[in-house]
Amino acid sequence: MDLLKNIFKGDKVIWIIFLCLCLISIIEVFSAASTLTYKSGDHWGPITQHSIILMVGAVVVVFLHNVPYKWFQVFPVFLYPISLVLLAFVTLMGIITGDRVNGAARWMTFMGLQFQPSELAKMAVIIAVSFILSKRQDEYGANPNAFKYIMILTGLVFLLIAPENLSTAMLLFGVVCMMMFIGRVSAKKLFGMLGILALVGGVAVGILMAIPAKTLHNTPGLHRFETWQNRVSGFFEKEEVPAAKFDIDKDAQVAHARIAIATSHVVGKGPGNSIQRDFLSQAFSDFIFAIVIEEMGLIGGIFVVFLYLWLLMRAGRIAQKCERTFPAFLVMGIALLLVSQAILNMMVAVGLFPVTGQPLPLVSKGGTSTLINCAYIGMILSVSRYTAHLEEQKAHDAQIQLQLEADAAANSEAQTAAEPTAQILNSDAKFEDEHDIDKR
Repeated sequence: MDLLKNIFKGDKVIWIIFLCLCLISIIEVFSAASTLTYKSGDHWGPITQHSIILMVGAVVVVFLHNVPYKWFQVFPVFLYPISLVLLAFVTLMGIITGDRVNGAARWMTFMGLQFQPSELAKMAVIIAVSFILSKRQDEYGANPNAFKYIMILTGLVFLLIAPENLSTAMLLFGVVCMMMFIGRVSAKKLFGMLGILALVGGVAVGILMAIPAKTLHNTPGLHRFETWQNRVSGFFEKEEVPAAKFDIDKDAQVAHARIAIATSHVVGKGPGNSIQRDFLSQAFSDFIFAIVIEEMGLIGGIFVVFLYLWLLMRAGRIAQKCERTFPAFLVMGIALLLVSQAILNMMVAVGLFPVTGQPLPLVSKGGTSTLINCAYIGMILSVSRYTAHLEEQKAHDAQIQLQLEADAAANSEAQTAAEPTAQILNSDAKFEDEHDIDKR
């Protein structure tokens, strides 16, 4: 028992949420990876690989939650420049060689391992923004220079990620804006910047929409514009199509995801009984939430949503207990990133947002993303260990204070009891009375 306590330190609720999401991931990926099983011919291959990644991720969590949070401030020093170089390299190779997966150059292979540099860049930006906000605080809010430095750091990463993965770039930018709002950056600057970006973005999109998408296919940075255009227009297209004329292959991902959700009912079909997993592309990744609902029903879907919201609320509670600003901003930035990505993924699965390539954190099958998300959990647990130590220190100080007050009260009572004796010894009245009695 003591061994488990030494291993699983930190906030117990965060550990419970992490283990629940990992358990759901193993069950649902095993079910949803049927297409991978068919292609590879290995029934246990995909889930074995995923389970190994989760186990390595658990080791990452245990390691990082034992690292003092102050060391995380050093991470952006080497993570940020490395991620910029890797992002530029991946983008450049996609332009030169045309080496893209599903039309996007997001992955690179190193020593046989495939990973996404954007995951490293997201971590570097979140930690760097937390550090800048913590160091640029005064009694009136964040220093004006904080906004400038954050925009430079985030802008460079945004420009490198956006051409190949616009949804990830916009998600990261949105999380950074929320962090600046929490970090008391001037609302005038923040909303002014958002207004200018909205205006410029609207004009740019209007111009690009007027240009035939096929003519932009070979334009660097805009080669995925046709995909974005089709996804947005398909989402907002509200034309009613009779069931007999509905083309399920036209937008197969959305169609099969909706079928999976529509046939789930309250309790679902049970783990491993999904039907749409065999037809839904990326069922084990981008659309795994649809499979979760199909197999676990509305109850299971609500439970998954609750886990992410619980993670955000618990992170907020941990941040409130911090006496220093960096760990507070770090915990909130990580929680906002994980929960925002989860909400975006779930909204896509249920048809409330255009299709994006965002996996469900800690649930979808993945490599780099799973390990990075485990690292995020380890960082949150590290900060929770710091807050637990603060509470123990406060309780210890309070106990000492109570003991001092009790000792002072006891000394006061002893002194009060001793005062009459001192008065008698210093007074001759009683002695004189006793002397008169003896004479009589």
